[in-house]
Amino acid sequence: MTLIPPDLATDLLVRRSIAELIAEYPYVENYFAAIRLDVMDPSRSVVEVLGDHPEEYFADYGLSKADFATSIVAFVEQVLSQGPDELGTITSLTLLPGHDKAGRPEACGLVVRAGEVTCIVGPTGSGKSRLLEDIECLAQGDTPTGRRVLVNGAEPSDEQRYDLGHRLVAQLTQNMNFVIDLPVGEFIVLHAESRDVPMPDEVATRVIECANTLAGEPINPATPVTQLSGGQSRALMIADTALLSASPIVLVDEIENAGIDRRKALDLLVGADKIVLMSTHDPILALLGDRRAVIENGAIRDVLDASDAELANLAFLTDLDEHLGALRERIRAGERIEEDLAAAFMTGPLRLRRGTPTPPG
Repeated sequence: MTLIPPDLATDLLVRRSIAELIAEYPYVENYFAAIRLDVMDPSRSVVEVLGDHPEEYFADYGLSKADFATSIVAFVEQVLSQGPDELGTITSLTLLPGHDKAGRPEACGLVVRAGEVTCIVGPTGSGKSRLLEDIECLAQGDTPTGRRVLVNGAEPSDEQRYDLGHRLVAQLTQNMNFVIDLPVGEFIVLHAESRDVPMPDEVATRVIECANTLAGEPINPATPVTQLSGGQSRALMIADTALLSASPIVLVDEIENAGIDRRKALDLLVGADKIVLMSTHDPILALLGDRRAVIENGAIRDVLDASDAELANLAFLTDLDEHLGALRERIRAGERIEEDLAAAFMTGPLRLRRGTPTPPG
């Protein structure tokens, strides 16, 4: 367990004002935002702000005043104790087999490396999300599957497992819920400052520009984050994770329905040399991965590498997806789709690009 030096705790909680605290440790502002704690008067100390709220207020978030105060100090202490390159050295994760929902031994494990995409496939309810959760918590036989996760071939340290800032693993889920309602530009700058990134304003601009290459609708930096569409939110978080997050492991849960350019999103994440695991039902995403783990009844049944025939089908599916994308753009533009699509599909290359609805001849 992490020991908190009394002097550091007193300095952070009592001696310094909130403004001084955030100026030196900008990432602690996220702690206040996470439970909507009012810091309108930044000249006060943490202890003074906590005193304004009844114990019941913290219970609504599963905390006590002591828990909240202690977690701020522990978080600061842990961030200060970590070197800047510590998280950049994760080159592989190894999943050692556990058991399925019936208690039978899992057929195989899995090794995933930096710069690779591993897709998780299987029916709804088969255990795809559980596998991602095992990786997120770096399970050590203490989850329902009994799996163990090794980092760079070794058992993870307590610091890696219980990192308060969740800096080892970033997760992109289907639902993006923002706990603070800042304009997009300010939100990304705040995140950049919490990561101690140099020139946070320039980095935020790059993140938003990158997100706009993924989303169908451009993101305005002045738009509050809670007013973004689902696709814009997902695009922003993918760009943020790729360009700003130091987390070397990225878990993605079904981005196919997010209304974004899936291939660009995947290229962006892998280009950052991260370990990417993605739950998906999308055939194009599944074939784009370096391999796919097949989940059945809560366990990995098989691990498949893409065959030559599958890669040939990927080219066809990608071409077909581009044509469907062109049709979506025409629908958005208010055009009619009246050419014989079935005949075009059966007789040769489709020519369905926007503005050129040419039937096969």
